[in-house]
Amino acid sequence: MNIFSYLAAEPYVMLVVIGILGLIVGSFLNVVIYRLPIMMEREWRKQCAELSNVSSMIEDENSEAFNLNQPRSRCPHCKHQITALENIPILSFILQRGKCKHCHQKISIRYPVIEALSAILAVITAWHFGFSWALLGALVLTWALLVASVIDFEHQYLFDNITLPFLWLGLLCNLFGWYTDIESSVLGAMAGYLLLWSVYWLFKLLTGKEGMGYGDFKLLAMLGAWMGWQYLAVIIFLSSFVGAVVGIMLIILRGHDKNIPIPFGPYLALAGWISFLWGDNIMQTYLQILS
Repeated sequence: MNIFSYLAAEPYVMLVVIGILGLIVGSFLNVVIYRLPIMMEREWRKQCAELSNVSSMIEDENSEAFNLNQPRSRCPHCKHQITALENIPILSFILQRGKCKHCHQKISIRYPVIEALSAILAVITAWHFGFSWALLGALVLTWALLVASVIDFEHQYLFDNITLPFLWLGLLCNLFGWYTDIESSVLGAMAGYLLLWSVYWLFKLLTGKEGMGYGDFKLLAMLGAWMGWQYLAVIIFLSSFVGAVVGIMLIILRGHDKNIPIPFGPYLALAGWISFLWGDNIMQTYLQILS
């Protein structure tokens, strides 16, 4: 019996393995969440500088390679390079009491939180799909939605580098019928984009304001590509409900200025993930209530 057959036959062992994998991947997701916005900003500045023929704007930024691989992870305060023993997911944070081992400055709680979320969401996804090829795609989608949500929450921007490749990946997976048929997948991508695009322009014509960004259109198109057009209504309803509740709570409890935009991407991603796993149950329950 090989390792894959063993994991398929022992679901609880499989969940433990997936949980450990989720922690390891979560550590990498932290790198993506921190570095991708900086990489994109540098690329945009470089393009602007090239168009303006102003080379001095990019000289300092080009002095050191900065991508998902380089430079090695280091403390943002003292620049101490993080060793392998200092980079064990969650455990290193606990052993170091949330501080840099070298300069004793506090480490953001975001790092262990993302690692824990990555593992928890991965285990839930594995429990739902079981050990299969469909699980592989579902895990990748889950981690992509987590990254997109955190970046949008912190920077209010959904990068094409995430939404567009995963839109195509969803279509590719559904060529094999993993989550829905290819017709529903293509229609889901088209309808997902056009639905929020229409809402955007209707809101802008009525109010003169932009209610959401173009990244939200692409994110819903991506979700439609994975799940099919049938789930778009559930995703929109869940994301709007959660977004409205959280927005009202922020205004009441924290005095959040209602004129300051609240990113819609995290709610859309959460609603999409819930629909991906339990969309059928949600729709059946809704239809039973109506009947």
